[in-house]
Amino acid sequence: MRPCAGCLNGNSHMSLVVMKFGGTSVENPAAISRTVSIVAGRVAMGKQPVVVVSALAKVTDQLLRAAASAAQGDRTGALAISSRLRSRHRDTAAALVKNPGDLMNLIDQKFDALDEILRGLAAILELTPRISDLIVSYGERLSSRIVTAALCEKGINAVHVDARDVIVTDSQFQKAIPQDAIIEKRAGERLRPLVDQGHVPVMGGFIGSNEEGITTTLGRGGSDFTGALIGGALTAEAIEIWTDVDGIMTADPRVCPDALRVKVISFEEAAELAYFGAKVLHPATILPAVKKNIPVLVLNSRNPSNEGTRIISLAPHCKSPFKSIAVKKKLSIIDVVASRMLMTHGYLKEIFTIFDKHKCPVDMVSTSEVSVSLTVDSNDRLPAIAADLSQLADVKYEGKKALICLVGEDIRGQNGIAAQVFNAVRHINVRMISQGASEINMSFMIEEDDADEAVRSLHAAFFKDPDPDIFDVEARKLTAQPAN
Repeated sequence: MRPCAGCLNGNSHMSLVVMKFGGTSVENPAAISRTVSIVAGRVAMGKQPVVVVSALAKVTDQLLRAAASAAQGDRTGALAISSRLRSRHRDTAAALVKNPGDLMNLIDQKFDALDEILRGLAAILELTPRISDLIVSYGERLSSRIVTAALCEKGINAVHVDARDVIVTDSQFQKAIPQDAIIEKRAGERLRPLVDQGHVPVMGGFIGSNEEGITTTLGRGGSDFTGALIGGALTAEAIEIWTDVDGIMTADPRVCPDALRVKVISFEEAAELAYFGAKVLHPATILPAVKKNIPVLVLNSRNPSNEGTRIISLAPHCKSPFKSIAVKKKLSIIDVVASRMLMTHGYLKEIFTIFDKHKCPVDMVSTSEVSVSLTVDSNDRLPAIAADLSQLADVKYEGKKALICLVGEDIRGQNGIAAQVFNAVRHINVRMISQGASEINMSFMIEEDDADEAVRSLHAAFFKDPDPDIFDVEARKLTAQPAN
């Protein structure tokens, strides 16, 4: 696979595409083989891929468990988890590469180093965010090596690139913030020459390093973010997010078996859905793509012929009022009632200062003359937040709530839409409502136990007659046909 002279001269006429593969797309040898075929297909189409991979499915969780065990003094338990992971990575490599000697040595070196860290952790009994990031980074560092070897085995000119050399962040371990200008410069230095020479760079997602070279991570779901950062830095033609579903759906198919694939959606709508619990995308993912106006495609590695969902800056008009229904569970409502304050100047500022102090984001706010209700992720900081708030007012909070979020274009401009929504869920007790803060989102809060029923009722009401330009109506027709 020799690159053409034009590519070697740096004026690549091939279109660069960043392909990010999630954990389920690299979970075992069969999945990695599918991923290799998909990349080979893009190369055959004249595309120039840059590949970003997550850790093998469930590996990040197991590495975190090993770290926690070691920090609690359970050295044997931590090393047992590492030993099982070593075997899994060795078995995966052996199934994909005919002569895996070098790869096996590399895997063993990485696990030997990991075991040293775990032994040290079991001695000092303190897991810092910095050490946690170093431990979880092994997932992507190993998966990206195995995928590189599997691509080379199939004759693709793949080259491994350590993501930490390109994704430079600040030093907020566990949720580091990327430094865009430095990333753009590093991508130009480390990735662009490889692409121009016809190589396929392969790197791990989710991991980076600060300017001192210390390993950091971008937080959960950060592999998507890596893909978008690289796509933005290289001004790619497209960013492809390969997962295990056919794209963004009108609702969670496990809750609504008749959920439809959304063919095209705007960046704004996709970001809103991602924030409100749609699992397909990480909320921050698409920001670098939005800035450079690069389309993002959500595709299924188990069904690569499906065209997935295309996320673009301005989606075509949709005849249906909503594109999708997302749910965010495990929320709490906090009610702050202060008759003595009566909306005194600065009262809201004081409330939000308390949430800021505890680094607790607020999803939804509702205010009246004397009370403020807020919804937040249920977490162990709630008692401390409530204690601080109680110095301002009377406070009560309750958990097990869910936020239902309907996303579509120009909801504000559609007469009677709220009546239709609440008519569809009239049998369910609604606790808080938010409409008007955004033109594309309408949200309300209910008991968590009612969430699935609410989604099914809303889906039945609003997706009876879907717009075929926006939704994959053909798939519904096929599944609706009786068996012969």
